[in-house]
Amino acid sequence: MKRVFLIVLDSVGIGEMPDAAEYGDAGVNTLKAAASSPYFHVPNLERMGLFHLDGVDWHERQKDFTGRIARMKEASRGKDTTIGHWEIAGLYSPRPLPTYPAGFPKEVLERFSELTGRGVLCNLPYSGTEVIRDYGDEHVRTGKYIVYTSADSVFQIAAHENVVPLEELYRSCGIARRILTGEHSVGRVIARPFAGESGSYFRTAGRHDYSLLPPGTTMLDQLSEAGKDVIGVGKIRDIFAGKGITEYVTTVGNADGIEKTLEYMKRDFDGLCFVNLVDYDMLYGHRRDVDGYAKALTYFDGKLPALLSLLREEDVLMITADHGCDPSYQKTTDHTREYTPFLMAGPGVKPANLGTRDTFADIAATVLDLFGIRPCFAGSSMLSPT
Repeated sequence: MKRVFLIVLDSVGIGEMPDAAEYGDAGVNTLKAAASSPYFHVPNLERMGLFHLDGVDWHERQKDFTGRIARMKEASRGKDTTIGHWEIAGLYSPRPLPTYPAGFPKEVLERFSELTGRGVLCNLPYSGTEVIRDYGDEHVRTGKYIVYTSADSVFQIAAHENVVPLEELYRSCGIARRILTGEHSVGRVIARPFAGESGSYFRTAGRHDYSLLPPGTTMLDQLSEAGKDVIGVGKIRDIFAGKGITEYVTTVGNADGIEKTLEYMKRDFDGLCFVNLVDYDMLYGHRRDVDGYAKALTYFDGKLPALLSLLREEDVLMITADHGCDPSYQKTTDHTREYTPFLMAGPGVKPANLGTRDTFADIAATVLDLFGIRPCFAGSSMLSPT
């Protein structure tokens, strides 16, 4: 029985990629920004080799490290959650998913309004907290949905829970997902419920993502087809629209996600436990909160010994990210185009620095190699000696 725990620290990039300027992201570095905070303290990640990664030359390094490490380059076009996770699972996206810097076209919104019976407010790129501040009162008064987007490929629908019941909001998101196909195949439709009174609206925990179905075979499909368990923790099921997932559990934040991962580590299963810890991105990266980001990384680092202690003889722990979201970058509040870390540990893992890899898909190839499965996509295992 072999178990792989793959944890995505959502948005923990480690420095700009060569094409970052094409995305408006010259000079970004999420990890370096977080490390500038006095609250940043990650001795366990450091011991694994975090500061030995290519390009992380701004922090003092210990002489030795215990993990098998690499800097990951994204081969796909884009810098969002969907494309990043898909590539981690072996699926390339040669074209970025559609984005809407001027809002969604009239025909999309008219169809959405017709099928949901509610009008639309906003229809602009917006911060999730600011949009309910600016449009919340009008929504409460009129019952119209607040529809907004960002630099990512997302169609987000905000509604007050006392105005639109969650079940209705979710149905409307399903309608939007069916509308947004073809040229308008956005990566995710996202339900964004909120509550509170005028002047103090706040988002609630009822968020739900309706992702585009992955257009090709991923490591999740190959594992489940081989009879292996594929367990999603956090928003993994949403990102892959359930494709290839055999079991899943939702979470309400990083602490909950870590605790549920620890629970799975105490269970018997044969396969992959794929975890997303979203707070880095959602609560601190997009809100440009350097100290909050640093505290969240420090918290994870403090839990790392417990995670490592539960690894069995054949188990492997992998830690990576899906893109960047530099909390110090002031030009936008969006994701940033960055390299990501890869750290691997386990009783049978041999320490090595594998340099810079050409694609996130090498992670998927490595997972499949651990189970003796040949990947049906382009990717190279990182198990072989350097």
